[in-house]
Amino acid sequence: MKSRALFAILLSVAVTSAQAALAQDKGTLDPKPLPPLTNPNDPHLGAKELFGRKTLPAPLAVRSMGFYAKGCLAGAQALPINDKTWQVMRLSRNRNWAHPDMIALLERLSDKVHEVAGWPGLLVGDLSQPRGGPMLTGHASHQVGLDADIWLTPMPDRELSREEREEMSGVMMVRPDRLDVDPKVWTPSHLLVIRAAAQEPAVERIFVNAAIKKALCREAKGDRTWLSKVRPMYGHDYHFHVRIKCPSGSSECQPQPPPSENEGCSASDLAYWFSEPVLHPKLPTTPVTPSRGITLAELPAACRQILVAP
Repeated sequence: MKSRALFAILLSVAVTSAQAALAQDKGTLDPKPLPPLTNPNDPHLGAKELFGRKTLPAPLAVRSMGFYAKGCLAGAQALPINDKTWQVMRLSRNRNWAHPDMIALLERLSDKVHEVAGWPGLLVGDLSQPRGGPMLTGHASHQVGLDADIWLTPMPDRELSREEREEMSGVMMVRPDRLDVDPKVWTPSHLLVIRAAAQEPAVERIFVNAAIKKALCREAKGDRTWLSKVRPMYGHDYHFHVRIKCPSGSSECQPQPPPSENEGCSASDLAYWFSEPVLHPKLPTTPVTPSRGITLAELPAACRQILVAP
């Protein structure tokens, strides 16, 4: 019974992650506001419908509340869409908001990557919504302003047009058989970029495709302690996901256990990720009813205040 339950959970995660892979979907040059909700006070309404309609942050003191996949954010700061060493992608999503600690991390990291890897800069994907919370599409986490997606495609040495930001795709780093990185596109600089992120003290975890983790384990030289922060995860084959720790003094932010010191590079560490059910999951044969997701009542109580703030 426990084995069946565990498999059901893993299958659910796999399906969710497959949906998260849609983060590469194209945006639009003409985003339309979502229609008003018929009954926004419906207790059964998914919180994603409420937070997805907020276009500006709550003008309150900065607070990350709850867990990375079950929380919200007050006092969010926007990552500017352009700088010398980064550019924000998919502007139509309005997901370039985060806790100021994450904004500061991205500023430092983009400069560091420019220096150590020779990249002109970073292409930054989704951070969080203006008030955090669950998203209508794409992610289970990214709810408290402490997660960021960074493309594994170097920023060009020119400013991308709005159309390019909405329509260009990142480079797939994984071979078609999903067993290793694609040597035609994977370069030593990719390791330098991920290592630079993992060596930031504020970074708690980095999620990558298992094939990328395998390549990092094989190619990392010298100090390898940073590898313990890099974890395999479904999808994450054209970008990597950076997660930072709960900010100091954030009593309402729920941390996750710190990663072990194990590099996670042994055959047994990676075996699950290269097993047949994971590489080629069998999707449900009958239609799956879309989940409404968690409700506002299931989020920390303070999230209601953030939602109704002007």
